[in-house]
Order: sequence, then C-alpha cells, then structure tokens
Amino acid sequence: MPKTNIATRIAELRQQLEDANYRYHVLDDPAIPDADYDRLLRELDELEAANPELITPDSPSQRVGAVPTGSFAPVRHVIPMLSLGNAFSDEEVAVFVRKIEEKLGGDQPTFSVEPKLDGLAISLRYEGGRFVQGATRGDGATGEDVTANLRTIKAIPLQLRGKGWPQVLEVRGEVYMPLAAFKAYNERALVEGGKVLANPRNGAAGSLRQLDPRMTAQRPLAFYAYGVGAIEGGELPDTHSQTLKRLRDWGFPVSGESDVVEGLDGLLGYYRTIGAKRERLPFDIDGVVYKLDDYEGQVEMGFVSRAPRWAIAHKFPAQEQMTVVESIEVNVGRTGAVTPWVLMQPVQVGGVTVTRATLHNADQVARLDVRNGDTVIVRRAGDVIPEVVRVVPEHRPPGAKPWSMPSHCPVCGSELVREEGEAVWRCSGELTCAAQRKEAIGHFASRRAMDIEGLGERYIEVLSDLGYVTSVADLYKLSLDDLLEMKRRADERDGTTPETVKGGKVATRWAENLIESIDRSRSTTLERFLYALGIQHVGESTAKALASWFGDLELIRRLPWPLFKRVPDVGGEVARALGHFLDQPGNQQVIDDLLARGVTVTDTHAPSPKLRQDLNLATLLVDLEIPKITRIRADQLATAFRTAATVRDAPEHNHVTAGLPADTARALAAWLDDGDNARLLTESGEALARLDAITPAGSAAAQMPLDGQTAVLTGTLAALSRDDAKVRLEALGAKVAGSVSKKTSFVVAGESAGSKLDKAQELGIPVWDEAQLLAFLAEHEP
Repeated sequence: MPKTNIATRIAELRQQLEDANYRYHVLDDPAIPDADYDRLLRELDELEAANPELITPDSPSQRVGAVPTGSFAPVRHVIPMLSLGNAFSDEEVAVFVRKIEEKLGGDQPTFSVEPKLDGLAISLRYEGGRFVQGATRGDGATGEDVTANLRTIKAIPLQLRGKGWPQVLEVRGEVYMPLAAFKAYNERALVEGGKVLANPRNGAAGSLRQLDPRMTAQRPLAFYAYGVGAIEGGELPDTHSQTLKRLRDWGFPVSGESDVVEGLDGLLGYYRTIGAKRERLPFDIDGVVYKLDDYEGQVEMGFVSRAPRWAIAHKFPAQEQMTVVESIEVNVGRTGAVTPWVLMQPVQVGGVTVTRATLHNADQVARLDVRNGDTVIVRRAGDVIPEVVRVVPEHRPPGAKPWSMPSHCPVCGSELVREEGEAVWRCSGELTCAAQRKEAIGHFASRRAMDIEGLGERYIEVLSDLGYVTSVADLYKLSLDDLLEMKRRADERDGTTPETVKGGKVATRWAENLIESIDRSRSTTLERFLYALGIQHVGESTAKALASWFGDLELIRRLPWPLFKRVPDVGGEVARALGHFLDQPGNQQVIDDLLARGVTVTDTHAPSPKLRQDLNLATLLVDLEIPKITRIRADQLATAFRTAATVRDAPEHNHVTAGLPADTARALAAWLDDGDNARLLTESGEALARLDAITPAGSAAAQMPLDGQTAVLTGTLAALSRDDAKVRLEALGAKVAGSVSKKTSFVVAGESAGSKLDKAQELGIPVWDEAQLLAFLAEHEP
C-alpha cells in the first residue's frame, strides 16, 4: 500500500476509534461492539508498527502505556486546585446561600450542582487541542506529573473534538473506578492470585501512581470533567453549567447527574434526590457539590483561605468508630488559624487506619467536652477528614480535667486571640510567627501585592528554612552573596549539583534578577502595600478603598478600628481585623523595618473630602458598637456632650438627663466600666479630631461621576480587558458587581454577552455597548 494511502487509513482508524470512545464514555451510546473496536485497534497497531514515523502522541494506540519512568515529576498548577468547604446539615447550606445573597444582592441565586465523586482529582492540560500534560491535585499548588498514566484512560480525549477551544485549556476532573468494574477486577484478581483493591477510591488513586503506565492501563478507570483551570487564547461561557456543556462537546465525559437549580430549596432538593439514588449510582460518591453558576459572581465572592466562598460540598453521613484520646494538641496553620486536634489510639474508619482527628475549634471542644483519656466516637467526615463526633461519658477515666485553649501560640509565643462572633482562634504574631512566615512572604511577594518576580515557593521555603528571612522585611536586606550562599546550602542539603555555565562557573543570573526584582518593588502604591501585609479580611478591593479614603500609611496605621468603618463596605468585622493587626507591636515593627529598608509608598495624599460628612461624635458612638446606643441615642449624647472625653467622664445620671432611657444609660455605664472600652473611646475621639483637622473640605469637585452607581460587565470587550474596564469605572466612583440585580445602575455588554444581558433587559436596566463605555471614559476621566 502506498505511503499516502497508509497515512489516510491510519487517520481513518484513529477517527473511528476516537468516535467510538466518545460515544461510549461521553454519550453513553456505544456505536460498535467491543470485538469490532479491538479489530480496528489491532489494525492501527500493525500499520503504525510498520510505519513508526507516522505515530503521533494522540493516537489511540498510545493509550496502552509507556515504559516505567521511575518517578513522578512535580507540576506547579498555574491556577491552584482548591479544596472545598464542607456542609453537613441543611442549616450550614442555608448559611452558605445567605452569604451569597447578601454579597451579590437579590435572592434565589442559580447554582450548578453535581455528585461529589469519591476518586482522585486531576488537571488535564491541552495545547492546540492536544493533550500534553496531566497532574494530580497534590497539595493544591503542586501535583505530580501522571501524563503517561492518564493517557491509558479511554474516557480522556487525547485530541479535542469540535472547534472553538482555547489555545491552552486546563480541564479539572475526577478519575474514579466504576463500582461494577471494581467488583469485576477484584473477582478476577482472586481467581488469578493477584492483588485485591481495598476500595474504588484507593484503587483509582493507586492506579494513577503506578510507576509503570502499563499497569495503569490494566485498571478499569474512568473520568468525569467538572471544571476548568488556566485558559489562554480563548474564552469560555459566562456560567459553569454552560462550560460543562462546552466541555462535553469537546469530548469530555460530564456527569449525567449534573443539574442547575435555584436557591436553597433547589440545593436541598437535589441533595435529597441524589441521596435517594446513591446506592443505585454506578460510582461511589460522598456527597454533592454546589457551585454558584455565574463566573463573575464567583469572582466577586472570592475565596477564604484555600477554599472558594462560591462553592461547597454537602456531605453524606460518614462511618463511625470508637477509640481513646491520648492527648489534645493545637496546630497553627499557615494563615494563623489555631486548630485543636486529638492524638488517639489507632482505629480503622472507612477502611483507613487513623490516629489523629480534628476538633475544628475551641467551641467544638467545649460542646463535646472532650478530655484527655476520653473514649470518643470518630468518623471520617465526608469519608476524608477524621473528626471527633461525640464522647462516651460512661468510659471517662476518674480525674479527667476539661480542656481549654492555650493562651499563647506554641510556635512563637504570641497571644492567641479570637474576634467576637468568630469560632476560630488565631495567633496574633501574624507577620512574625514562624508558622505563618512562608504564607505571609508568598502573599507579600505575589503579583497583585509587591510583585516580586522570581520569588517562587521553592525560594521562599529555602530562605525561610535556612534562616535568611524571618519576616517580609528581611527580603529587603538580602544581598547577592546571601542568595548564592543560600543556593549552595540548599543544594548540599538536597544532595543536588549546582547549576553551571560555561567554564564551570556557578550561574548567578537568577540571583541578580531576584535582587533587581526586590529593588523594583521598594517603590509601591498604598493600595498594594496594604494588601501585601496580608491583614485578615483585607483583600484588594478593601485595600484600594482604604488607600483612596485615607491616603496615608502613617494615618492608617495609627487609627483606632472604629474609624475604619467610615470607608464604604468596611463593616465591623473588617474594621476590628484591621485594628487588631495594627495593635500588634510585632506587626508595627515589621512595617517600620520595611520603611527603614527603603520601601516607599509613592501615592500618599490627603484624606478624601467625602470623609468629612461623617466625622462627628454621633457617628463615632454608633461605630463603637456600644450596647443600646442607636443613631438616635448617639445624636442625643453628641448634642449634650460634644466630645468623646466628656461622654466618658459624665456620670450615669447625666446621660439620662441628655435623653437616654435608664436602661440605655446603664448599658453605657457598664460598657465604660471596662477599661479597654473607655480607652478605645478616648483614643477614637482623639483620632477623630486629628482626622477632622487634616481632611479637606468637601466640594462639588470631590464628587465623582459614577458615585453611588453599580455597574456590571459582561461579554468580551475589544479595546480593553474586563479588568481594565473595572479599574477605570471604579476610578470614577462606580462599584463593579459580578451579577445583575435591581440595584444595578447599568450593564456594559461586549461581544457574546450572555445571561447577564438577558436579565438586564428583563429588568429594564440601561445597557451600554463598548462604544458608549469608551466615550464616557474619554469624557470623564482626568
């Protein structure tokens, strides 16, 4: 057969086999019998063996597995593979929905829902439509390269179907072992004397970690796509559910149990529906997953720690076992959260031996009344995280004492604190605690913070572990010699050979580049500096608002927390977090060190004139959150006493004379009896006076053209990115939201605008095209 005919036949065979895989794994509609599939694959194998120059990486023949590599290379995820928060009750789901409604406005948000498969999370990278790399989730930031093993799974397309996919596309999903296939595999293993798999999840995870891909090819693995990661050279639809449909068109299996529902009732109804059919599903699940369907809404909700605020896993009840607590310890996490946990006698729970279990927080310990030596019931929450469920009191040993949270951090010795209304205790060391150091440095150096290019996780680990950097300020005293010495010590520790250049000289360009990047970052904006400090609850938008309204780092770092509430969208929780951070001497010292080492805020300016309208005693008294002091009562006090000091010093009967009811006056007096409260009132009053003295008088010029208006962006803009458009609209006073509601002032719609445009038209909200947006910006921007 001529070469051209052979090449044509090979292409035909590949297309037939991939079509068969698509119909079997994606459409669940087999087109040809297994025998015919095997015949076509044999013919392809024979033709490629005789013509090896025609073999391509995406050929179905290459799924059978390559030779063992001996190890798995690390893969850094461009976008982290985040974990999900868990809900175990309807009430927890209701809280999740309520927070979304409060943040985005409106009610009955739309959610994409799907079963939570009990398998192994992976990320698949496609370039030009071709599968080039696959990795496990790992720790969320870095996984293992299991590309060769993933190629053996027929459900994973080696070449995307259809058209319109981005140049680079990362698809996230779950590799799992179907229950029927798991059972058949174990039955065959018993007959043949092979190894029996413990359970489908372990079977899937173990299969992907086989060093020999030919072993993986023998395991009955399947795959479902549930989302996307990094995207370059293209765009996806506006919603998660539409993206899943697009992925299905491109050849990825998507769970047929996926659906779209509205509001809390829709979520709980889906949970019960899936729960009722759980035993009949062809795969193991440990719950269901709820995701806010709208991508822009997801962006606006953001993240907490390493989990999104816009998604949650609603878990099914888990297996339980009994064991004995040997000790109760605490762990300080990378973000400073202190979590109690128990060390216990080993016990089998859900097929896994566990010796440690979480107690979540101090309130949970108190509620359960867990003590050293107690017999407890342990479950694997969601079949993943072991947790203590309850104590068996009749087995409690004599003399067992109640447990209480330590007063100081076991890592740095700083005080442990808990904000009012929060369950979590935190180490107050923040910028100075060794447990939080690496997280703090990584955040400080990130692109949207100080933007220290080249300071990746590996260098942060080594600089911290070897003692070169003990706080973020130490970055600015690093020298070229320090970095080279650090690299040499790290290589010696790890047993690796230093990189060399011509002539055997150790490479130094990486160190020179890093020093240059650190030097460049010394000049920054107030917004970036505040965000870089990693203050709890202070994200980019809050940092931007603080910088805009107060304008001066020295002013901000000396303000008592009630004054921060003068900034729109800064409530009590955020204000107290700011105040607590700035009350810590260690954190203030780090700021001093940063400034002493050449970090300069370049955009210092006077406070915004808009502050002046609320710089009065009555507003301050309300912001102090004094029991029973409403706006009306605060106005009465401000009229009678004029200053914070006189309110503080006046006897209770004078407060009554000023118009306060007797019970309100008593509440105020009781509040002032606490020395910390009296001091806070005094310091806040003094700060109010200083702020009033330096804040410019308001004027018409201080008003921005979009003050009080809410904009929503949808679709693709040709002349500027959505991020650029958002920044420019915010600079003119607008709030840019992620979803359309009755509060929306106008919608900017680009090409391929989706459901947001439809909703705006339905609600009668003005819609701008890109030309209108650009014309408005040209007219109103300075």
